[in-house]
Amino acid sequence: MSGSKASVKIKSPKNMNTIFGLPSKSYTDNEFWEKECNTALSDGWLFVAFVHEFSKVGDVVPIFIAGKPILLIKNENNIITAFHNVCSHRCLKLVNEKKNIGKLIRCPYHSWTYDLQGNLKVAPHIGGTNQHKPKGFNLKKHGLKPIRIHIWHDWIFININGKAKKFEEYAKPLFSKFKDLDLNKIKYAATLDFGKINTNWKFLIENFIEPYHVQFVHKTTTNQPLKDHYTIVDGICYGSGVNVNKEDNKNNSALSVSSRYLSLFPNFIIGTYYPNQIGVYLNVPIGPSVTSQKRIIYSTNGKSMSKEEINITKKIWWSVHKEDHEMCERLQEGRSSPASNDGGLLSPYWEKGVRKFQQLIIQATMKSKKTMKGKKNV
Repeated sequence: MSGSKASVKIKSPKNMNTIFGLPSKSYTDNEFWEKECNTALSDGWLFVAFVHEFSKVGDVVPIFIAGKPILLIKNENNIITAFHNVCSHRCLKLVNEKKNIGKLIRCPYHSWTYDLQGNLKVAPHIGGTNQHKPKGFNLKKHGLKPIRIHIWHDWIFININGKAKKFEEYAKPLFSKFKDLDLNKIKYAATLDFGKINTNWKFLIENFIEPYHVQFVHKTTTNQPLKDHYTIVDGICYGSGVNVNKEDNKNNSALSVSSRYLSLFPNFIIGTYYPNQIGVYLNVPIGPSVTSQKRIIYSTNGKSMSKEEINITKKIWWSVHKEDHEMCERLQEGRSSPASNDGGLLSPYWEKGVRKFQQLIIQATMKSKKTMKGKKNV
């Protein structure tokens, strides 16, 4: 594949108030998707899972993200580690489902077996009948291939190509937004699992970080006037916030409190809501037009939410997200039109975060073009 065929550029603005977005192929094209998987989704810290999903030693969570099978394991030291989810023998995907695997990971194809540290323990009959350790074959050199991992509170990040800055430095712009909130006090409350959504992952990010749509799409599920919103752009962290004049956290049918909506490139999303709630979203890019999404709700005051509070919160957020999903799926459908080739237009005021996010996508994918320059296709 040529590095140039899948390249995209944002159309140059005519003036400060006529700003174009990403062209349609960046949401629909398979070649661009492959490039994105190997750059934007591999270069930085990709959000992949939650710590609370691992309760026992031997718990494993297989993930297919950015076009790659990944395996998360809780080992004997109660440490969660990440590996490429493929056997070193014939590269079969090792684990198909979330479960407790015990003390060993056994490939179902030829029974090559690994411990929870990823070490290859047995390669049965590799050198012939009952020849399990033939001369020249070193088990220690053929374990599972590890992936760099970092855990921040309940949230698990991986760096697929291993070249990102240390997470603490990478995420500094996001950390600075939480100086007024003690994340050590968060308590899991509930999960909203939306499954697969027929849209590109970028649309879900863009929708979350811009406030422009709120009073139109969520006119019955929120009470946060557009005039009370503001935008946030700080390096690879961007989003929006709203300070309402009168907090109403007793409203059981609509979101009526001050909030902040933030994203860390590429796919981490977190929302904070007055007085003591946050929501974290896991958007898993599966393909150019398919993304899975789940949202975890937490309290932030160190106390557990009541069953009634949880049910009310889940109901409101389920409705809000379903409204968003409809818009994102229609955005995806719209990208099949030649009228979308120029990328549509962005609000220079309300969609500053979207523009920054799209610029980061362009910057990341253009790296691929540079690295492939002069190389022959294979």
